[in-house]
Amino acid sequence: MPAVYLDHNATTPVRPEVLEAMLPYYQSNYGNASSLHARGREARQAIEESRRKIAAVLNCGPAEIVFTGSGTEADNHAIKGVFFANRAGRSALVTSKIEHHAVLHSFEYLEKHHGAKASYVGVDGEGRLDLEALKQAVNDETALVSVMHANNEVGTIQPLEEIAAICHSHNAYFHTDAIQTFGKLETDVQKLGVDLLSLSGHKIYAPKGVGALYIRKGTKLHPLIHGGGHEKNRRAGTENVAGIVALGCAAELAAGERESQAVKLSALRERLWQGLHKNISNIRRNGSQDRGLPGTLNVSFEFIEGESILLSLDIKGIASSSGSACTSGSLEPSHVLAAMGVPTETAQGSVRFSLGRDNSEQEVDYVIAELPAIISRLRQMSPIAPKESCRINGKSS
Repeated sequence: MPAVYLDHNATTPVRPEVLEAMLPYYQSNYGNASSLHARGREARQAIEESRRKIAAVLNCGPAEIVFTGSGTEADNHAIKGVFFANRAGRSALVTSKIEHHAVLHSFEYLEKHHGAKASYVGVDGEGRLDLEALKQAVNDETALVSVMHANNEVGTIQPLEEIAAICHSHNAYFHTDAIQTFGKLETDVQKLGVDLLSLSGHKIYAPKGVGALYIRKGTKLHPLIHGGGHEKNRRAGTENVAGIVALGCAAELAAGERESQAVKLSALRERLWQGLHKNISNIRRNGSQDRGLPGTLNVSFEFIEGESILLSLDIKGIASSSGSACTSGSLEPSHVLAAMGVPTETAQGSVRFSLGRDNSEQEVDYVIAELPAIISRLRQMSPIAPKESCRINGKSS
């Protein structure tokens, strides 16, 4: 039985090249980057080199990059930092209904405890932001608009350039959570028009525990964490030198492979969808087929629950998820699918397959071969499934 990992949107394995690059900073080059001696200077030089690598991918200045402990921290820093720095004249915030909870919970916190006026804009059936509703929501009291580059559950890519134009017409800052797109799509901040952008290492084959926030020069932003002058007084805390080196290495590698990987992963995604669609009845593809992440496929299987599918796939050595790993313990249906208008009973039977650089056609074919029997068996046990849905290739299972 092969081990097939199709949960790359949750996390990725550390690439050998990345691990090799970071190991010296755990062993021989272990200095604190704030120290003045030789080992400290070596660590500082390594951090600044990684800063330059990430800035090159984003097409920004190195000084506009702040290293963080995660993508979630970067989201929190962008949202809370802009709000606290600008709330005297602008206390309104705008986001979408399908954001990661790092964004949604930050908005809810500012609403509950600090008087923020938050608006949550809807999406269409493919998960694309309602731009007309956004125009109505953004005004001269808006401090910040936060809209993710691509959704982590269904993969739908948002029109950031158009959103940026709406924001800037009211002099509002625009933040994007690019944690699922950095290294997979072009993230040129000049073209996208964003003022702040969050990214994370463990989505691009670097280790967990390191991220970064792009902050356009001139953006008024309070620090989120206090206690030292690190990162030019923007983020206190001794730098994770090994993690930052790994992030820079992974970003550079991903940028070099981005176009070829997009072609490969798009082909694998479509191969998987066509195989499932051909062999399993009563299924639904969620998200945009034309404007979606190359390696993300979200499928709803009618009449059964996603958790049962995941456990059955795991027995066969196949790792996938029901949506965001950060909400995997929740019994509630996906807030993303709900916002897209997917019925609750359908949303509860949804599985996200997220492919990565090491996946192959053989692995995809294995999933296609195993999943129909799993769905048929689970539907046979379901009190609401019609008999015809319990067939494999038109035959009784």
